[in-house]
Amino acid sequence: MDLASIIGLVGGAAIVVIVMILDGGSPAELFAVPQAILLIFGGALAATAITTSLDTIKRLPGIVASAFKVLKLNPRASIELLVSIAEKARKEGLLSLEEPVKQIEDEFVRRGLMMVVDGIDAVQIRAVLETYIEQIRNQRRLGYSFFIAAGGFSPTFGIIGTVMGLISVLKQLDDPAKLAGSIASAFLATLWGLLSANLIFLPLGAKLKARCDEETHIRVMQVEGILSILAGENPRIVRDKLESYMPPERKAKDAAAKSAAAQQVVSDEAGA
Repeated sequence: MDLASIIGLVGGAAIVVIVMILDGGSPAELFAVPQAILLIFGGALAATAITTSLDTIKRLPGIVASAFKVLKLNPRASIELLVSIAEKARKEGLLSLEEPVKQIEDEFVRRGLMMVVDGIDAVQIRAVLETYIEQIRNQRRLGYSFFIAAGGFSPTFGIIGTVMGLISVLKQLDDPAKLAGSIASAFLATLWGLLSANLIFLPLGAKLKARCDEETHIRVMQVEGILSILAGENPRIVRDKLESYMPPERKAKDAAAKSAAAQQVVSDEAGA
């Protein structure tokens, strides 16, 4: 599970509740007008559904779940895999890769390396893999665009709910005792519109977009590694090329981990 998403969602909701309590209110007041919640979420999702396809709507549960999961692609593992393949190809030739490549779980890398084994030229391999990346990006874009659009609609539906509530208030002007509660209920719709947009829809959209960008970055790195293997480049050059795709802080962390592991090996050998 992606703890950042969970912490952000729970933390944001907790802050809203705490502030309400400090202001002398009660969290139960948020749910005092359920019709406002229905209008905001139902209206925003219905309006957003108009902008997308039925297939995207069917995939919504999986799209939401992906925002709370850690990305399966591991850039460090991809680098180590491609470097090991490059070493084998340099020592034994490209044809020796056929059996090891079949064991690779990542379909994208497996497909690319099988084209290398089959002797397909670099231009064609790049074209096929980049088309695959673009298709994945388009699919992911439909997912995060849905929530970004919903984040734009929900405040508007909040205002619609407030206007509808104020219309009811105007009908009760002859009963001043009910006015305060009715006005508060009317503005609760605006509150839910802003909360749903800024605590749920827009953050989900931004998280999914960041996840898409991260996945695309790793795939581009993998393409460069696959083409480097086809070109027969030195494994050290392949490693350096792929390492350049890693964030500086990630490279420093990995270097420190390797140094610590090396020192541990030396210590173990000295102790033996």
